[in-house]
Amino acid sequence: MNNGISRFFWFCSGAHIESLENYPTEHNKYIGIGATIFFTGLFAALSGGYAMYFVFKGADFAWFFALLFGIIWGLAIFNMDRYIVSSINKNASSRKQIWQATPRILLAIMIGIVISRPLELKIFDKEIKERLHVSYLNGQRSKIDTLNKAFEKKYTIEIGKLNETKAQRDSLAAAIKSDRQKLNFEIFGNKTTETSGIMGYGPYAKRKEAELKQREQNLDTLNSDIRQMEKFVDGRKQFDGLMTEKLYTTKQLDSLSNIAGFADRNWALGQLGFNVDGTRDLNTAMAVTFIGLLFIFFECLPVFVKLMSSRGPYDQAIENIEFSQVHRSNKEREFEVEVADGIHETRVGTEIEKRKAQIRNQAHRELNGED
Repeated sequence: MNNGISRFFWFCSGAHIESLENYPTEHNKYIGIGATIFFTGLFAALSGGYAMYFVFKGADFAWFFALLFGIIWGLAIFNMDRYIVSSINKNASSRKQIWQATPRILLAIMIGIVISRPLELKIFDKEIKERLHVSYLNGQRSKIDTLNKAFEKKYTIEIGKLNETKAQRDSLAAAIKSDRQKLNFEIFGNKTTETSGIMGYGPYAKRKEAELKQREQNLDTLNSDIRQMEKFVDGRKQFDGLMTEKLYTTKQLDSLSNIAGFADRNWALGQLGFNVDGTRDLNTAMAVTFIGLLFIFFECLPVFVKLMSSRGPYDQAIENIEFSQVHRSNKEREFEVEVADGIHETRVGTEIEKRKAQIRNQAHRELNGED
């Protein structure tokens, strides 16, 4: 592999490059660890950028904010993973290494969950849109039903009177139709229990026709009253906003799902594990779970690789370097302590001589005064 690429992946693994170069048998191990950390950071950048794109979707420069946040988020995860892996001490015992790795694995699991969620949203984009269609449609139905119930409660008297008048009209129209048929039977001589069976336009037929005309006038009056009441009710519906509330069309549902925010899409992803009727959809739920576990495992992989790898010459070299540095640091401390002690003794001696001289001078002055 190209030396520049190798050194880059060594840097990603958190290794001490100058020391690692001296041990060729360790090169591939740390290239693998570094590559895993690098691609984890890359996935984190894609995930964070995709999530931020939905936060600012529709706004100016949404792509710029998504790109900027994606880079920052990817670098943050990369740096955290690099620290997690490099902080595991291979020179410690296996039990101590596991103890050191436990909080790091828990942190890696949390990072994996955070990284996987936006990518899962993209993978299940089609299914999420379909679930959002159902949610928006049900929400609109519920809204319309709520408005209708509130309207019916508000105008109970008016709606009740309208329904009562419509019932009267329907009853009168049915009676007129029946009587018109009887009149025709009477005119054309059809014998029934209510007709004479004699063909002709006689007094009975004339009387029946006059009654029908009067009842038809009453029907026209009822229809006119109904139209007036319907006009009033429709006006109230328009005022209260019921006329403008309609079920979404397919085109409107597509538009709403396309501009849906991160929270709505995240909710829809969580609902994919259930069918529309509320029953459990195990196949989809397992698919979502396994994809999430895949990213969590990928995030934990560098830690596992570092734990599973045996202690090599590079680890021994790092231990020696650290021991030498600690020893040098201790010697530097001893040197500084000895120097400080020497300086202190010199200062003490100088101060003693100075004070002795002051005492001798004072004593000399006192003697001269007595003379």
